[in-house]
Amino acid sequence: MKQGINSTSNHIKNIAHGFFLGIATAIAEPATILPLMVTHFGGSPALVGFFASLLRGGAVVVQLLAAFNAQSYPVMLPYLRRIFLARFVTWFGIGFLILLLGDEHHTLSLYVLGCGLFAFSFSAGFGAVYFQEIVSKVFTHQFRGKTMAWKQFFAGLGSILSGGIAAWILKAFPAPQSYGYLFIFSALLMGIGLIAFSTVHEPIKANVSQKEKNFRTFLRNGRALLKQDRYLSHQIVTYFLSYAYLLSLPFIVLDAKTKINLDAHTLGLFISAQMSGAMVSNILWGKLSSKGNNRTTVSSAIMLSIISILGAFIANSAAGYALLFFIIGGSMDGVRLGFGNLIAIIAPEDKRPVYIAIQSNLSSIGIFFSIPGGFLLSLIGYVGLYSLSIILLSIAFWLSLFLKDLQK
Repeated sequence: MKQGINSTSNHIKNIAHGFFLGIATAIAEPATILPLMVTHFGGSPALVGFFASLLRGGAVVVQLLAAFNAQSYPVMLPYLRRIFLARFVTWFGIGFLILLLGDEHHTLSLYVLGCGLFAFSFSAGFGAVYFQEIVSKVFTHQFRGKTMAWKQFFAGLGSILSGGIAAWILKAFPAPQSYGYLFIFSALLMGIGLIAFSTVHEPIKANVSQKEKNFRTFLRNGRALLKQDRYLSHQIVTYFLSYAYLLSLPFIVLDAKTKINLDAHTLGLFISAQMSGAMVSNILWGKLSSKGNNRTTVSSAIMLSIISILGAFIANSAAGYALLFFIIGGSMDGVRLGFGNLIAIIAPEDKRPVYIAIQSNLSSIGIFFSIPGGFLLSLIGYVGLYSLSIILLSIAFWLSLFLKDLQK
């Protein structure tokens, strides 16, 4: 076995990265705290959806450009470290500027929050390609499912702790100062995880692709690749539709606000419930993935998304909404783990960064579902929005039954 492949050291560092990143990013969770931040500064439901997309969607813009260069890199870690630094500075900067602006410049605060979330996500576009390539190099297919499941497990644990921290800060300090402190404190914790993964042992990759003469040629080759590989195109469509829960998710907490008393403790409960679902579910996702059942992981996770949105129709108590967020937390991690493993399985080694970027770039358009969701909410209401999410998720579930997996 090659040096560094499935090593305990890399396994632990990968988990540590997930744990501390989970604590940090839960602070701006699009389903819970982020909507409250945006509405505090005078943002509309449509703007809530837009900002929720910014947090996840900025990465879509640059992943193909990252893959264009990365396909010829024998090592990725030096480039990933630069991305880590940019993400830390951006996250910390959001909190600092919110504190600086205070409660007197709502419009400017919205610009700061929006630009910061986009920059944080934008940098992740490069980082995602580098990160997934490193993980694919240092872990085998079966062990990768195990280590990523444990990473997501501890990310969920970190997010649960984050829920308690968030509830305390929200109660101890008035808004928007509390939001600034949330970003600053979480940035410091995030830094620990970034340092941990920056020290993994990455083997040198000998089988690399020759970079095309220009980006236009790269895009043309990528389009041809998408047409030729039917497994890739089918997987991308399925992944895209699996994001349909985002049509509704950012607005469920706003719906809950009209039905129950949504104080800081209840909000913290929702965060912890969602992350608990993610954490507990990874025990199952890890077992399935380690046995090569990534397709089953994806199908099961999408079904959980359908169940959670169905729950939004009838939830009328804090406990009911907590259960809903528990289920969606498990679903999100299952989809992410399953598709992350499936793309590494179907991709040739020399074209792996390209496959990763194409899947992520096209399927992640679904991240922006929350933008039309915000507009649709005003037209068809919560019932119509929830129904549309369920229809699209049902199509994704059916398509997931035909994904290519290990020896399947």
